[in-house]
Amino acid sequence: VAMPGLLLGDEAPNFEAETTQGRIRFHDFLGDSWGILFSHPRDFTPVCTTELGRAAKLAPEFSKRNVKMIALSIDSVQDHLSWSKVRAVGRCEGSLCCCLALKARGKDHTEQSMVLELFQLDRTSAQPLTLSSCAQVFVFGPDKKLKLSILYPATTGRNFDEILRVVDSLQLTAYKKVATPVDWKPGDSVMVVPTLPDEEAKKLFPKGVFTKDLPSGKKYLRYTPQP
Repeated sequence: VAMPGLLLGDEAPNFEAETTQGRIRFHDFLGDSWGILFSHPRDFTPVCTTELGRAAKLAPEFSKRNVKMIALSIDSVQDHLSWSKVRAVGRCEGSLCCCLALKARGKDHTEQSMVLELFQLDRTSAQPLTLSSCAQVFVFGPDKKLKLSILYPATTGRNFDEILRVVDSLQLTAYKKVATPVDWKPGDSVMVVPTLPDEEAKKLFPKGVFTKDLPSGKKYLRYTPQP
């Protein structure tokens, strides 16, 4: 059964969009960076205003991690520019407010309709608090593939501290043969992936590998200090 929207491992559509910083093509914009795209039902929604403000404050942290952020909605660039003047939003260097011009025709219209469907954006925006106009977070790797997606109702603001934590986990586990356990934070011990044999794990993690005792006696919970 086909599911709507992007699935983990899917490649991001290489769409073009007018933004507050000019026209972009998504893949070119990302380059060799990670990317976060967070959608909004429409501009000037109160919850989303607080989210953009938080994104602005955390922009330096995302930049340190080679992450580019884009806020995507169906409104016009002029609306985005007006919205960005709200004091609560602040200024977010390196992030964009992307707009898909729904009045376009031809090839562009087809592409924009596809993007709206993939990112589950509501064309009408007549009922901003319905499930069809929910808010989403998409994290893409440098390979342009979807690494994580989170779906929020429009009434619940996104937690950007958690998004930052997730990026740390995604980047660590992408390059090291580890996984991050429940409630993991940067600096905590990580888990050795199950596919890695014990002898290889000892060589790969010189700080040591230790197991957690379980009632079953099995030794599959293997930990090592964060590499």
